[in-house]
Amino acid sequence: MPAEVSQAVQFFLVTLSSIFFLVDPFALVPTFLAMTANSTSAHRRLMAKRASWTCFLLLTAFAFAGTFVFDILGITLPAFKIAGGIILLLIGIDMVQARRPATNETASEASEGCQKEDIGIVPLGMPMLAGPGSISTVMVLIGTARTPTKFSLVVLALALTALSAYLILGAAERVRTMLGETGIHILSRIMGMLLMALAVQFIADGLAALGFAKALSR
Repeated sequence: MPAEVSQAVQFFLVTLSSIFFLVDPFALVPTFLAMTANSTSAHRRLMAKRASWTCFLLLTAFAFAGTFVFDILGITLPAFKIAGGIILLLIGIDMVQARRPATNETASEASEGCQKEDIGIVPLGMPMLAGPGSISTVMVLIGTARTPTKFSLVVLALALTALSAYLILGAAERVRTMLGETGIHILSRIMGMLLMALAVQFIADGLAALGFAKALSR
């Protein structure tokens, strides 16, 4: 396999896994079912569709605006990598403990969602699916995607993640029946561990780029 293709495949896999782990639609299944307890299956699928579109459009908007934001605020990519890595580390710690990260979901937001008929955009689409962790990660990935091909791969990963969120939430009852609470928690813990490793890599790369540490070899 040519080196360029191998690098593109590796970049896409890292991008897809990191974004999917942060959006984490599996962990949202119990909350989604609680917020739509009195809804029909058709209404649940509609809410899942709106939430997935909101997640995709919001993260794509930040993908296009990422470098512009860096330039306007004078933020360097290494500094943002370190900040993003810290956020991911905190989210990963919550996930390892089978808790929904507070950056994505708070008790008050979940309670408010239970009282709303239309939860597709707020709070389900944002911040429950597209939260600070996924936004910062997308901006870091776009900062490292210096070619049109890699940029396209980031957008493709966002589309696949949004599609997965729609399929999982749209079939939330069956997913919970198949996996159960224990299965969902196990998946969350596994994704949390991988997310923490990604966070350490982000922080190490940022420190290395600023000259404070030696780059970690892959």
